[in-house]
Amino acid sequence: MNIVVIDTATEACSVAVQYQDKVIGQFSVCPQQQSVTILPMLAQVLDDAGLAKQDIQGIGFGHGPGSFTGVRIALGMTQGLALGLNVPVVGMSTLATLAQEAFTSQPTLTDVYSAIDARMNEVYFAHYQVQQGMAVLVGKECVIPPTEALSKLPENIHSQISDSHIALVGTGWEAYPELSQLVSSPINITLPNALYMLPLVAQQFMMGNGQAIEEVEPVYLRDTVTWKKLPGKE
Repeated sequence: MNIVVIDTATEACSVAVQYQDKVIGQFSVCPQQQSVTILPMLAQVLDDAGLAKQDIQGIGFGHGPGSFTGVRIALGMTQGLALGLNVPVVGMSTLATLAQEAFTSQPTLTDVYSAIDARMNEVYFAHYQVQQGMAVLVGKECVIPPTEALSKLPENIHSQISDSHIALVGTGWEAYPELSQLVSSPINITLPNALYMLPLVAQQFMMGNGQAIEEVEPVYLRDTVTWKKLPGKE
């Protein structure tokens, strides 16, 4: 299955494609430039893969959490492609993507705590464990103050990090003094990359969980964030 994955939910912009059992991608940190970066990046990745847009059979995108504008850019682009090509879509968590990269990079890890700076003295937070090489959510994703994120970590967190059993990933850990003291992990993963979102998206397609674009919604976690729904979803 030819799958394209797009993510613009944070300061990074990335695209990855799976085709003929191969995977390629591009990643760039480009704050506030995602809207002008993502289309040329997609065109380049498809060209490198020798694929035309019409060859795409499924689309994944970073549905958040992240910046309101960034999530909307990926959603809008996915909407245009999916409607034009009539292909299914999978929305995927940016927090899960961070965890997936960590598990892929360090096989000894058993747990990953993802935190993305949510501004307003809060972080988007989630805990993941690994099952058969895939990041699996423990509990639920949430937006919480740094002190609450700290309380969700095990008491022996420092030794677990030193033993490469636990990793802390995402921008949230360095954004606030309460959390920055914990940043001692050799794994430096701060922004989601579509290359590591791809296996999570592919897994969902294999399980038959692709959706019509009209059924897909962004995930902001904050109840106070409002957004204009897609046609037919008002």
